[in-house]
Amino acid sequence: MRLEYWFDFSCPYAYLGSTQIEPLAERAGAELVWRPMLLGGVFRAVQMAQFPASQMPPSKARHNGLDMMRWADWFDVPLRMPAGHPQRTVRALRGLLALPEHRWPALIHELYQVYWVRGGDFTARDTLAAALSAVGIEGDLAERALAANDDPDIKRDLRHRTDEAISRGVFGAPTMFVGDTDDPLMLWGQDRLHMVERALHGWRPH
Repeated sequence: MRLEYWFDFSCPYAYLGSTQIEPLAERAGAELVWRPMLLGGVFRAVQMAQFPASQMPPSKARHNGLDMMRWADWFDVPLRMPAGHPQRTVRALRGLLALPEHRWPALIHELYQVYWVRGGDFTARDTLAAALSAVGIEGDLAERALAANDDPDIKRDLRHRTDEAISRGVFGAPTMFVGDTDDPLMLWGQDRLHMVERALHGWRPH
């Protein structure tokens, strides 16, 4: 069974889900496929604000913030709202795409820690350089990732991936697709992981 995980580093819920998705896939014996996208591009396509909480009434925005921290507590993971959120994540996403996919998971988790735990500056080249070094990506491979921000092929790749997400009905992160067929089940949000796991064992809603 195939499990796609569509994400961007700027989404706290995608961060929360990322802390659980690998053991979930392992329990189910599923193939986990990380699918990076530019969430801002998705939001523009579906006519949402770049910072959705800004359009919520104050009571809902307050509850949304509390709920986010409750989920971090539920998963027993750290989460701190970084200064300047939402930050541009283009440099990190392009750097990721410059690497072989088998090197992605470690860097994905490190970059999520940088954004949602340590409050790093995602727009800085040095931030990406430090993250690459932290997961043992060095030399020519690291240089390729650091140069990716200005690489037209990598830029095109990220746009293509984001367009694919939009064409498949993605409107937020994390979005998961479960199944090997031409019509996989789409589920959205870290609060649907119990449904994802059940779907990996054959469940489908009526």
